[in-house]
Amino acid sequence: MAFLLRKEIKHLIFWLLLAAGIGWIWDQALAAALTVSLFFISYYLYQLKRLLKWQQTPEEEPPEARGVWGEIFDNLYNYQRHQQGHQYRLKQILDRVQESSQALKDGVIMIDARGELEWWNRAAEDLIGLRSPSDQGSPITHLLREPRFVDYFDKQRYQEPLILPSPITEGRTLEYQITQFGENDRLLLVRDFTRLQRLERMRQDFIANVSHELRTPLTVLSGYLETFSDHADNLPAKWQRGLTLMREQSTRMEHLVEDLLTLSRLETSDLEVSVEPVAVDQLLASIRLDALALSGEEHRISLDIDRQLRVYGSDKELRSAFSNLIFNAVKYTTPGTEIQVRWYHDRAGAHLEVIDDGPGIDPKHLSRLTERFYRVDQGRATSTGGTGLGLAIVKHVMLRHQGRLSINSDVGQGSCFSCHLPITRIYLMSHED
Repeated sequence: MAFLLRKEIKHLIFWLLLAAGIGWIWDQALAAALTVSLFFISYYLYQLKRLLKWQQTPEEEPPEARGVWGEIFDNLYNYQRHQQGHQYRLKQILDRVQESSQALKDGVIMIDARGELEWWNRAAEDLIGLRSPSDQGSPITHLLREPRFVDYFDKQRYQEPLILPSPITEGRTLEYQITQFGENDRLLLVRDFTRLQRLERMRQDFIANVSHELRTPLTVLSGYLETFSDHADNLPAKWQRGLTLMREQSTRMEHLVEDLLTLSRLETSDLEVSVEPVAVDQLLASIRLDALALSGEEHRISLDIDRQLRVYGSDKELRSAFSNLIFNAVKYTTPGTEIQVRWYHDRAGAHLEVIDDGPGIDPKHLSRLTERFYRVDQGRATSTGGTGLGLAIVKHVMLRHQGRLSINSDVGQGSCFSCHLPITRIYLMSHED
């Protein structure tokens, strides 16, 4: 291209000099040079006109031309064909993506930065009742008016999905999950959660029913074992050992059943948490005495608590959560371990910390500690009489109080289990109260 351009310039200079030389003979050198310049300008304007005309109908072949103009036409034609091929491949990919999205059973909805609908698949129409094209460009919160969804959408806290009844089908439950991308654009995924909810309800009902049915035979067994234990001195030594083991396992089963029932109640309860202020200082003092009795006075348990700090909640549920944390600190540490219980508040809310200088926990286990029956050390946990449900109970109590449980630990560095309650649940007593 550069070579042809230089050649074109040389060609122009040659004709200008030739015209000027011929015109000089008749004393008209300037006029001859201007005439040749006008000719070349007219030629270039003509080629530009052909170029513009061709650009209006790019599907046609480019005009025939020589020299630099022929090179320009050929380069533009090749570039145009390359771009058309690229656009065609891109269109195929987009069509493929849209086709696969339309085949999904889950609803997929694209929402722009203003919160308005851009695109959705057929499943979204079936699940939440969107209509094309009438809903195009409408704000999503005008179509899904459920207050909990509007609050979820506006607060932009999308770490956890939102589960709500279907807005168009009675008896159906939907799960909404939003992902942000681009400049505050959002992708809303909607799926039918009805079957999973029914399975979860069946699991909860099964655990609750089995646990409830086990209580009666366990009570009978424990009663007879207690009676036999009163006369253990009259039994042979090997029978006494068997009786002791049966009592231990019976007690362990009773604790397991109680924890299962407690967890089941927390999971299935639709009742709002009590709004009465709980005297947490008295609650922790009572739990400390029980923990000392559990440890046989072999642990050092100190309290650092704000006595004016109370929280709105359920005394029974908070006792269950806090006692689980403190009793775990006793059960899973060696005698002589120092356990510190802190109860304080700041701008984020109220906090309970149970800190020990025990053996600690490998960080790889921390994310799973609140799973039901998960144990870091199966043999050690069994020997302590733990059920593997304590932290799951704590987690659900915190959820019912709009709080959360956090765990920090490392091997050889001790552990810190913390309950965080929102500032909206704080009740501060005055000195006159």
